[in-house]
Amino acid sequence: MTTLSTATGQRSLGDPAVTYPLWPPLTSGCPRTSTEETAYPVEVDYAYETVDPTLFAPPAPPAPAAPAAPAAPAAPTVPATPYTGIDRWSPLLPPLAAPGLGEGRTPLVEIGDGLYVKDESRNPTWSHKDRLNRVTASAALRIGAPGTVVASSGNHAASAAAFAARAGLRCVVLASADTPPAVSSFVRAYGAVVLPVPAEARWPLTRLIVERCGMHPVSNLTPTHTGHAFGPEGYKTLAYEIHADVGVPADVFVPVGYGEMLFGLWKGFDELRRLGVTDRVPRLHACEPAAGGPLSAALSRDLPAARVAVGHTDAYGIDCAVGGYRGVLAVRGSGGRGLLVDDERMRAAQRELAAHGMWAELSAAAGLAAYRTHGTPHRRTDRRDGGSQDGGSQDEGPQGEGPQGEGPVVCVSTSSGFKDNAVATRTPDPVDPSWDAVAARLRKEGIST
Repeated sequence: MTTLSTATGQRSLGDPAVTYPLWPPLTSGCPRTSTEETAYPVEVDYAYETVDPTLFAPPAPPAPAAPAAPAAPAAPTVPATPYTGIDRWSPLLPPLAAPGLGEGRTPLVEIGDGLYVKDESRNPTWSHKDRLNRVTASAALRIGAPGTVVASSGNHAASAAAFAARAGLRCVVLASADTPPAVSSFVRAYGAVVLPVPAEARWPLTRLIVERCGMHPVSNLTPTHTGHAFGPEGYKTLAYEIHADVGVPADVFVPVGYGEMLFGLWKGFDELRRLGVTDRVPRLHACEPAAGGPLSAALSRDLPAARVAVGHTDAYGIDCAVGGYRGVLAVRGSGGRGLLVDDERMRAAQRELAAHGMWAELSAAAGLAAYRTHGTPHRRTDRRDGGSQDGGSQDEGPQGEGPQGEGPVVCVSTSSGFKDNAVATRTPDPVDPSWDAVAARLRKEGIST
């Protein structure tokens, strides 16, 4: 089976008839369909007719053991080259010029009857962003850029720095002054240049660094979100992996900031259907903090993208004021919903994940929180044209019920609890080492002495 990319070009999501060559990647959206109010992203197109149908075939069962034979001198062998990450799916990805770190192939953990958590904290830098940055670092390397630049104070920064280092590229991180200390240390460990600046200065400075230093931008440059043209392609591999494990779920609950992962999941499942591997896509639900929620606002107002005021939330990884068109397409195209959850619900979901052995960032728990809060809807409609499917509803669906007989439910957990702001302050109180004091503490925690 070939591992060469079948990518052929870039296509506007604002008007699919508008196409561009594959190179260079468009990092500021579609220049022909975007307006002052809305920037329309582009997506990568492929020669789907050339994709080997065995790409999604299950692994062959092991061959039966051969009869014992007389010992013979061992012949020299050449070990097979293992996949180093999402390379398994390279025919349906942009060219992977940069070496991988073993990203992807994360576990799908069952935590209830038909309820699964896709634990993205098992990636090399402990978040889903590694799937995106393997692809964007490859683009930077392919076009000869000296490095990458990213405006981020969390998962994206750590991942971009790691994959730049792996590819032999420099990385500049424009972070907020209140970046969690643990994340800042994480990023610096990879040799990135970290510039803490006021939040409103990050994007203008990103543009200047692109223009004057030749760095390749791997985060957003536009008024409404478009991001990197190739980035969401890396997220498609989530859909391929989920399908390989449990087939097509009934519903997938996805923590959402700008909606790139949400779009990648939708596109990945839609490609499976397009290639005849499946006959449907799951409902994809966008799970945002109640303190903001630009995607839910766009869906309820029937807009391609929206901007909202953001109140206080500790889910800083997804507290976005502005959304993008990709998320709208994914929710409407899959028959999903935009769902809002408050910090209290996310903390409850975070504790539930911990009880199953998974330490999740508060933002990462938004998917499970939304499932527990809103449940799953009774009806589904699969569409690729982005037609309205009640995407903005906050109230429909049973409260906390399980699957509706259509398949399992998957909640994506995006990143490790290591990334939370409060991690550095979570230290236990000292205990007197006398048995009476220890026993008292154990009893307080419900352990019989």
